[in-house]
Amino acid sequence: MITGGTSGLGLAMARALVRAGATVAITSRARHRAQAVAATLGTGVVGIELDVRDEASVVAAIDRAEEALGGVDMLVNNAGIGMLTVNPRFMTEPLPFWSVSPTGFRDVFETKVTGAFLVAREVVPRMLEAGGGRIVTISMSESTMTRRGFTPYGPSGAAVDALARIMAADLTGTSITANILLPGGATDTGMAPADAAVPLLDPSIMGDPIVWLASSAAAHVHDERIVARDFEAWRQAREGQ
Repeated sequence: MITGGTSGLGLAMARALVRAGATVAITSRARHRAQAVAATLGTGVVGIELDVRDEASVVAAIDRAEEALGGVDMLVNNAGIGMLTVNPRFMTEPLPFWSVSPTGFRDVFETKVTGAFLVAREVVPRMLEAGGGRIVTISMSESTMTRRGFTPYGPSGAAVDALARIMAADLTGTSITANILLPGGATDTGMAPADAAVPLLDPSIMGDPIVWLASSAAAHVHDERIVARDFEAWRQAREGQ
């Protein structure tokens, strides 16, 4: 189950998992969008309406995913909102934190952080009862977390990163693994302004690491922070240990 799976990194990961033979649920706040995108990915994909900020919506969405997939073996906590909703020119005309509206701050923070908490909180007890599972939290580079003009996007990334590490600590010794995955740089997801003159990674960079994290090779991988850009070198170094 991939939250926010209808575009950007979420969609790239869904495509990779489908190609690898997985059945996948992707979510969006808009049901029609989730279902329309799911239809383009193949018969093994279901689109589910989900507002990750709302507890009732979370419960209903996970019930639907379990019904459609026969259970949720992996949760990819990916849903998030970029800086464009707060400052459309954040790359070239960064705003200081005191110029950010409280509404904008809450929307970004609650989607990324509160959403990750609520979905994992609902999924984990079900995974424990089923005998195991995997949690993957999508994060960002540490430089983005503290970059000038990146309130609230940066703080939301720092918070979800910390949440993911605490989840991993809490799950140590259980049948559930928890890891962090991030691109390793700005990605071409439509979250950057059109005039941002910065090199962008292709979202497909998330494909190989998410498929590997879903595989038997990663069955005992826990509390790792994996950078997709460096994944192959990281994996080879790990296997060489």
